[in-house]
Amino acid sequence: MDQLRISSISHLHEIIGFEKPRHPLISLIDVSELVVREEEVGTRILYDLYVITQKDKSCGVEYGRNSFDFDEGVMAFSAPGQIYEPTRAIHAGEIKGWMLFFHPDLIHATHLGSHMDEYSFFNYDVFEALHLSDQEEKIVNDVVQNIKLEYEQRIDNHSHRVIVSNLELLLNYCLRYYERQFNTRTSQSLGITASFEQELKRYFQDNLHVEQGLPAISYFAEKVHLSQHYFSDLIKKETGRSPKDHINDFVIEKAKNLLLSTPQSVSEIAYDLGFNYPHYFTRLFKNKTGLSPVEYRLQH
Repeated sequence: MDQLRISSISHLHEIIGFEKPRHPLISLIDVSELVVREEEVGTRILYDLYVITQKDKSCGVEYGRNSFDFDEGVMAFSAPGQIYEPTRAIHAGEIKGWMLFFHPDLIHATHLGSHMDEYSFFNYDVFEALHLSDQEEKIVNDVVQNIKLEYEQRIDNHSHRVIVSNLELLLNYCLRYYERQFNTRTSQSLGITASFEQELKRYFQDNLHVEQGLPAISYFAEKVHLSQHYFSDLIKKETGRSPKDHINDFVIEKAKNLLLSTPQSVSEIAYDLGFNYPHYFTRLFKNKTGLSPVEYRLQH
């Protein structure tokens, strides 16, 4: 299977047959102008760029392990290093929407660059896309058009700041809309939270911690068929605490029972709970309870 790596905006325009970009670090592509020929189907395309996509229908593109299959007003996000793969030929005008590409250098040494990890939706799977209302879609499209207007105009000393500010505004709107999406899918979220709690108990009941160590967040995300980042954000939104907090609290409660009901040493308890190193257990226990395991045992 062929693989293509796109490392810059100029390279992107060259590959898709567009004229030289108006800005070296950012470009808005009209999806209706994109064409995928039969011989290009199956080519894996790795982008060293951030990609924000808004499409109105199935477009025959795989993203990671999943495929785009969107209704109107749906957005997806990917960080540098993600792979796209066309799964069918696409003719000009077949799909409506846009793709906003920007190079990491655009936001280097900016406020947005230092806060990009807050926009965890760049690491969601495509089926965890953002569904927009008509009003939300209009707001998003207006901001995107402002970005395009700015970089198509004559570049001046303020252009970079204005472009990045609008880009940050766009991401903040998306952050708000994702929170709304979590809120409007409360019943689904509750089901996932309940499944997480059940799977956490089952993990220890089946002694998987003995074989595999402490459970990873990715283990539970896979159980409910979500990406780790989307799963983490959903649990935190629903419960106010991260999955890691839930796991640690569960482990500490088990540790308390073992400290008070068995003669095992602290090291033995640590290994039995799945810790590779006892001092990690001691540090976590003291952080959660204010006491070391030995102090807890003596005081109770």
